[in-house]
Amino acid sequence: MKDIYQRTAILIGEENLNKLTKSHVAVFGIGGVGGYAVEALVRAGIGQITIVDFDKIDPTNINRQIIALHSTIGQYKVDVMAQRIKEINPDIQVITGKDKLNSTNIQQYDFNEYDYIVDAVDDVTAKLLLIEGANQHNIPIISSMGTAKKLDPSKLEVADIHKTSVCPLARVIRKELKKRGDTALKVVYSKEEPKEAMVPNDALGSISFVPASSGLLMASQVVKDLIGAIG
Repeated sequence: MKDIYQRTAILIGEENLNKLTKSHVAVFGIGGVGGYAVEALVRAGIGQITIVDFDKIDPTNINRQIIALHSTIGQYKVDVMAQRIKEINPDIQVITGKDKLNSTNIQQYDFNEYDYIVDAVDDVTAKLLLIEGANQHNIPIISSMGTAKKLDPSKLEVADIHKTSVCPLARVIRKELKKRGDTALKVVYSKEEPKEAMVPNDALGSISFVPASSGLLMASQVVKDLIGAIG
């Protein structure tokens, strides 16, 4: 399968490509953010990936999730994503989990097996469990903050949670981390002020390019950290 990563090797070198091939990344949440993070990580050359999501694809996912098609509605997200991964690289090792994370079922995931964790879940409790687990096992983690109600992907950036602003979800996570010892946390967040809904609805408005951009930024940071790239 070396040919499919030829262009990547030209950019980062064979040694760094080999590092990626030997790396195991876990992505929790395969939605608008996590799906694109997985896509980019697999195409970059990650050799083993764990993907976890309890949800099935819904018609409302089609506007922003890479695996959401009319033909995949009703299927488990991790099943569709796993098939897509194998079509990109048949040699990659894929592990799937269909769990909505809680304090009990998270125990079945051995964090020591991971070289990096991508937190793309939208549940605060699950996020805090992932962050706590990563810190306990000294595994690097990057967490996605809110991408709903946003229109400008250029306002996304990677930062420590304590240097974020504007984002309501980041504010909640900052507060909870302070209760737990004020630990550092690498996140992707948006400095854009949330947009008001144009159509009354209980759901949060979203669009195709902001969650996708967040997922790609996360994948970029993971790859750079794994190979020790600067910048």
